[in-house]
Amino acid sequence: MTESSKPRNGRSNARSARRMAREFALQGVYAWLLRGGVDLAELGEIDAHVRDADDFSQADTQWYHTLLQGATHQADALRTRFVPYIDRPLPELSPIEHAVLLLGTFELVQHPEVPYRVAINESVELAKSFGGTDGYRFVNGVLDKLAAEVRAPEVQSAGRG
Repeated sequence: MTESSKPRNGRSNARSARRMAREFALQGVYAWLLRGGVDLAELGEIDAHVRDADDFSQADTQWYHTLLQGATHQADALRTRFVPYIDRPLPELSPIEHAVLLLGTFELVQHPEVPYRVAINESVELAKSFGGTDGYRFVNGVLDKLAAEVRAPEVQSAGRG
């Protein structure tokens, strides 16, 4: 990597396999929501389309599958967890914010091996990359409050509770 191609923060431009998995899962959940967010039978078609992307092979395919399946199959239960922290009716969320919140909530609730800060940060990054101008702030606020509830010991030990 040449000096001029390095980002100013000194980090590599390469996205991690997990980050790519989250991006592809976001695309899948987004497509599912646009189709009504109800019919789980459509996931096969959506999954095939997402997996057809040129750089999909560079993603953590197992994590992608876990996120896509978990966020869609558990969508109702996940919404129950984050809806108390949103400031508008669920139908008024943008599909990107909705999809990011489903994925972030799934990680916070179902995958305690993923540090809560990582789950929130990755969701914020997805919202920055794919969402509206300030959508990432909304996502951060919702998931931060949810983490304080579902990951209380971890949040408190980090000095935030």
